[in-house]
Amino acid sequence: MSGVMLAVFRHDAHKFTGESHNNAHEELAGVRVNQSVPKGADGDAAALSRPQQEQKQTVPTHDDHYRLSLITGETAYDPRKFSRSTIEGEVSELIATDDPQMAHGRWLDSDVAAAFNESVYHPYTSLKYHTVLVAALLDNYRADNEFGNLRLIVDPADDIVPFRTIFSGDRFALRIDVDDNGRPSARLGSRPWRSWASTWNRLTAHPLDTASNKYDRKLDANLRRIQSWSTALQYIEEFAGWRPDR
Repeated sequence: MSGVMLAVFRHDAHKFTGESHNNAHEELAGVRVNQSVPKGADGDAAALSRPQQEQKQTVPTHDDHYRLSLITGETAYDPRKFSRSTIEGEVSELIATDDPQMAHGRWLDSDVAAAFNESVYHPYTSLKYHTVLVAALLDNYRADNEFGNLRLIVDPADDIVPFRTIFSGDRFALRIDVDDNGRPSARLGSRPWRSWASTWNRLTAHPLDTASNKYDRKLDANLRRIQSWSTALQYIEEFAGWRPDR
């Protein structure tokens, strides 16, 4: 199992270096990278965040792997924060560990991975959250959990389920799994597609205080419009850092 799950956290390493998948180096930081992910999990996770038809550049002024922020409209890459050596060091930590659960935790906490997009054609998507979505889907598929039975589940903060947790914040965590154990949840649907808003709208209970907190109301309103899963998860993370009352 460890080798298969480790491949998930290394399969898109070429996006850190700006290489195409077909022309990417086979090694980075001394480990084998850019391997394919089994059971179609990579393609399914991609379908959750972006169209799968012929790709077109959606932001004419932006054509690299640095993510654009939905909050500021600017690139999430800050050269004052992310020097070349900083990126190389943190990317090495993300992919070089031989412990797949540790790799999962590092990706959930990574600032560097959040600075990159999943696709140059869709610069608001997030490489960080695409990768953890791939891990969650693959781990479920390996347990014979079909996509149509999967649910988005709201967990308490710091309740991390190896590979299946797709977001970990100060207030709540989010997981993809089949059994919600009575926690708020909603089915993902019959097939992978850009269904974040639909799924969020159908949660049996929401983790935000929309009754009395104006920032939570704003966050919730936007989450009910965002279709891309990796974009939405990244937006939740970024919004938490932006809120002036935090």
